[in-house]
Amino acid sequence: MEEDWWFVVVVEGGKRRRGSNYYLHMENIILTSELRSTDYLGNETDHTALLAIKSKLLDPSNKVLSSWNNSIHHCSWEGVTCGHKHNRVTVLDLSSNNLAGTISPFIGNLSFLQIIWLYSNSLSGEIPTQLTHLFRLHDIWLNNNHLVGEIPPNISNCVNLRPISLGHNKLEGKLPQGLRALSKLTDLFVTHNNLTGPLFNTIQNLTSLVSINVDYNSFTGTIPNSIGMMRNLTFLEVGENELSGTLPTSLFNLSSLLILECIGNQLHGELPTNIGFTIPSLKMLNLASNNFSGLIPITLLNHTALGFIAFGYNSFTGRVPYDFRNFHNLNWLDIAHNYLEGDINFIATLVNCSQLDTLQLGPNHFSGKLPESVANLSTSLESFLIVDTPISGEIPKGITNLNNLELLSLGGCKLTGSLPQDFGKLSKLVVLHLYSNELKGRIPSSLSNLTLLSELSLEENLLEGSIPPSLGNCQSLLYLNLSYNELNGTLGNELFEGPASFIELYLHYNHLEGSLPSTMSKQGRLEILELSNNKFSGVILDGLRYCSNLQNLFMDGNSFHGNIPSSLSSLAGLQQVDFSQNNLSGPIPAFFSKFPNLYYLNLSYNNFEGRVPTSSLFANESAVFVAGNSRLYGGIKQLQLPKCNENKSRKKINLIIICSLVGLVATAVGGVGIYLSCTKNKKTPLLTGSMMGNVTMKVSYDMLLKATAGFSSENLIGTGSFGSVFKGILDGKTVAVKVLNLQRHGASKSFIAECNTLRNVRHRNLLGIITLAPKIDFQRNDFRALVYEFMPHGSLDKWLSGVDGNMSLAQRVDVAIDVAQALSYLHHECETPIVHCDLKPSNILLDNDMVAHVGDFGLARILTQPRHPNQSSTIGIRGTIGYAAPEYGLGSEPSTSGDVYSYGILLLELMTGKSPTASMFNDGYNLHEHAEAALPDQVLQIVGPSLEEDNLTEEAEDPRVVQDELQRRVECVTAVISVGVSCSNHLPQERMKIVDAISRLQSARDNLLNARSRRNLPARGARG
Repeated sequence: MEEDWWFVVVVEGGKRRRGSNYYLHMENIILTSELRSTDYLGNETDHTALLAIKSKLLDPSNKVLSSWNNSIHHCSWEGVTCGHKHNRVTVLDLSSNNLAGTISPFIGNLSFLQIIWLYSNSLSGEIPTQLTHLFRLHDIWLNNNHLVGEIPPNISNCVNLRPISLGHNKLEGKLPQGLRALSKLTDLFVTHNNLTGPLFNTIQNLTSLVSINVDYNSFTGTIPNSIGMMRNLTFLEVGENELSGTLPTSLFNLSSLLILECIGNQLHGELPTNIGFTIPSLKMLNLASNNFSGLIPITLLNHTALGFIAFGYNSFTGRVPYDFRNFHNLNWLDIAHNYLEGDINFIATLVNCSQLDTLQLGPNHFSGKLPESVANLSTSLESFLIVDTPISGEIPKGITNLNNLELLSLGGCKLTGSLPQDFGKLSKLVVLHLYSNELKGRIPSSLSNLTLLSELSLEENLLEGSIPPSLGNCQSLLYLNLSYNELNGTLGNELFEGPASFIELYLHYNHLEGSLPSTMSKQGRLEILELSNNKFSGVILDGLRYCSNLQNLFMDGNSFHGNIPSSLSSLAGLQQVDFSQNNLSGPIPAFFSKFPNLYYLNLSYNNFEGRVPTSSLFANESAVFVAGNSRLYGGIKQLQLPKCNENKSRKKINLIIICSLVGLVATAVGGVGIYLSCTKNKKTPLLTGSMMGNVTMKVSYDMLLKATAGFSSENLIGTGSFGSVFKGILDGKTVAVKVLNLQRHGASKSFIAECNTLRNVRHRNLLGIITLAPKIDFQRNDFRALVYEFMPHGSLDKWLSGVDGNMSLAQRVDVAIDVAQALSYLHHECETPIVHCDLKPSNILLDNDMVAHVGDFGLARILTQPRHPNQSSTIGIRGTIGYAAPEYGLGSEPSTSGDVYSYGILLLELMTGKSPTASMFNDGYNLHEHAEAALPDQVLQIVGPSLEEDNLTEEAEDPRVVQDELQRRVECVTAVISVGVSCSNHLPQERMKIVDAISRLQSARDNLLNARSRRNLPARGARG
């Protein structure tokens, strides 16, 4: 360049400012008034180009481009700067002027142009390729517009480019390869676009880069180790892309790095333990929403200058032993949605963080009481969140000292006590979530002082008393959820006639009574109204017709009477309506069939009468429910209603009864025939006595409710991915009742898979199913449950962890053989092979004799045709991390060899007592390698503590007998571990066959028991 130029850096995305390294002499931009408009000094090209640029722009204010006319020299036009030597245009600055239109290709004729500032306008169209003719160009700022298309591929012509700012547009395609030639490039800002393709393949050699901001695109690839060559890199912001791989070691050697932001990618791995001794200048570390795991390094405490720490939505484990007392600049701490543990009391060390404004700590596995020191946190705190975390205690009374709080979320914990009566002091509160706790007492009336409150969520507590009518004074309140409490009383008119304008209102499962207040008709913005299972009475409010935005209307389980008002025909936006279990009468309104979006209508158990329509919604049996209305007739045949309402003759009724009985007998005979036909010429499986006797047991929802004491927590014996298991007593027999959580995605599919599998299998080592539960509960809600044989000794995982006692070596080998025999039956003895897909200790249950039974077939797959173990699939990973076969992670179909892999890992856990997901297994080191390295001579060094104890407690007077038994035990352990290693081989084709595994394990057990029989020691039965 011939001259130095003054440069001002704009705000990228409205968030930060940075200085430049080069300057412009102010006298160069002061144009003398002596310069006449007709004296262009040979730069007519610039004048013509500027007019062409003007012709493509729209100036709504008519102020910016009004000076662009022939009355003055173009070097004096608004936003135009010329060099003092040649009067050629060097700077074009039309930023932040709300200009619309497109960028003219004639911009490429401004051949002396060095700076383009067109940011923060409303420009559209593509970036003209002619712009790349400007080889003197060193600054280009086009961010915050509506530009489309690709970045010009020949941008390499602009060899002097330093900052490129194209963020907040609608650009697409890949980064042009020409970027590689821009050796002087210092800043690359392309955030908030639709760019794709590999990122660092294009820019990894640009060692002059100081700032990289590519947030909110779809870039792929990994962060290469060569990033360590970017010695000047200060800002690395690659969030919300599709980057994968691990963070390279060299990244943590960049001493100039201030901001490292990788949120929302697919990065994984563990953080280096020495992170606290590298990147000394780091101010922001944002790794949220990735797949990072392992411990959060304790050395992070050395980075006391950090102002922003975000590790949320990862898989970090371990404790949080940090002392944050020296983090005086910390304003953001997010470690939520991980698997961290330890006492929540570490919050007390945050009281010195005087600038803290965001604190997000849950969900995690923290324990302990919420400390009173919460009240001493920074008064700058705006967001405080600990949800779905098993902490206890009361809400500190002094929490109202945090008078700048805008979001307070402590839902899904185990908090007790009452709500602070002075909650109203938190005048800036916008969101208050305290759902799913054990809070008691009344709702404080002081909440009505929260004029900014938008969401109030207090559901699933033990709150009592009436709903404060003054809540209607919360003028910003849109979402109110008080469901599943012990609230009573009536709904006052004041709740709905105040300034509050609800969009979602949930009051179901309380003890509210009385009629609905007429002022509810003023809630014109209401979209969801849930009043189910209360004690409301009276007629359905005619004024609901004014709630024109209603989509979901649930009023079931009350005592409403009378007709459904015809005025509700105006609520054409309804999608779900439930009036079941009331005392409503009259005809079913035909207008329901005219609602275009209605897909659920439940009118069951009322006193409706007349003909049921058959058109539109009423033609869908899964959308309309009318059971329990004895005077209805007509409708589609699937509803099984009378064709008309005339009384049928006794003769016809008798005929129907006779025909029905004949049909039932024929069905029963046919069923027996089919059963005998299907079982003929098959191998006879080992059957459990209870299975054959109780398979036809009929149970009702009421029977299950009573059997489990209302599905009480005292009878809860386990929880899983798709439901909970309760202990119950049916007909004097102890059973296990598995209740599906149908709100959980995949639960219904799991239920169907389990039913399809269990209806065709019977074996002594498979968990026996007794019967299925009815499809609906008392409230006519969908309900799915399975009743199983009860296993008194619980699941294997609790024995391995020592919770239920210790197992001897002989018992472990017996369990191993039991499980292997179950797999052999599923894989080779069923008519169609069955793959379990989720074999692990928690799915293996032990009966009174410690016989193992494989259960939980929710992920099971019936193999309809043979598949190669490596055949590609799109179903995703099957099973549980650590136990699932490695080929499943690559998309392979479920296979019997996949079950064998899980079984191999199970064997190794049985012997070593170590879970495959233990913290010691990382960086490619796993339980299989751990066991394989100990073979054949070091197995005693890896066995679990309970087996070591078992070796020492069995004593005999003759030392030779002791020595002989110890030798046999070592041989047995070695044999089992050897089988486990062989079964868990990485390659499916190299895994041991399950029948061979049974043979080897039985041989090892026989060898072990021969020694035990000589000393009359028990071989089976509970121990500990």
